[in-house]
Amino acid sequence: MSKKSAVRIDPLTLALPLAGVDSHAHLDGQEFDADRDAVLERAHAAGIAQVGNVFLGPEEYHARRAYFDAHPEVFFLMGVHPCDGQKCTQERLAAMRAAFAEDSRLKAVGEIGLDFYWPDCPREIQYQALRDQLALARAVERPVVIHCRDAEEETLMTLEAEGFAGYPLLWHCFGQGPETARRILSNGWHISIPGPVTYKANEALREAVALIPADRLLLETDAPYLAPLPWRGKRNEPSYTVFTVRAMAEARGENPEDLWRTCGDNARRFFGLPAQE
Repeated sequence: MSKKSAVRIDPLTLALPLAGVDSHAHLDGQEFDADRDAVLERAHAAGIAQVGNVFLGPEEYHARRAYFDAHPEVFFLMGVHPCDGQKCTQERLAAMRAAFAEDSRLKAVGEIGLDFYWPDCPREIQYQALRDQLALARAVERPVVIHCRDAEEETLMTLEAEGFAGYPLLWHCFGQGPETARRILSNGWHISIPGPVTYKANEALREAVALIPADRLLLETDAPYLAPLPWRGKRNEPSYTVFTVRAMAEARGENPEDLWRTCGDNARRFFGLPAQE
């Protein structure tokens, strides 16, 4: 018997008020070269008021920021990913510092952190890149957005040792259970939830979502990756957050529209974005 295919629901049929924020997406990638403007138009139609685009270094930022000249709703993040830790040279750090000083659309240093899943970069280099970029965040007075994969304890210990408890920090693409969420929250940090919260196997993640205080919760796509059900396995895009927030709301016993607004307001406060009318 053949496997039943997923019913691909149009996200615009579930559109929410224009108050949501996709806090983390990679729309500058080649995956969106054919239809970037259309993707952003769909996001707006679905209720996304602002999108955070993540540039993975100063070269990418300078080469691609013009993609969003006609889209003031897109704000920017920039950081060297831990898998590219070898690229976190003093020259690139200086270029990043200069960009943050010049461009008010650059709202946070990220995504930075530790990734022990991929063998691309030696761990000692990742640690140094993380420490250097944490220092950069302090110098340019911007929040931090953390990437962590298979390195939760090491990332938490590094952040705590560097004195970042209480610093504006967002744990991007959270996929763990309640215990890790409590440790993050105990440091005063925020947590961003991606599409896999919709996956049947991720009950521990939904348990964590249920306990996160309402004022510390954000949502994201990490587009083009990690599309939620019913679009799992396809290219992700900001409009699909309407599916993610429904799974989050169900886990919390809340109204999706209310949670949509709450997560959007949290993102606007965290990144210093204009408030919605």
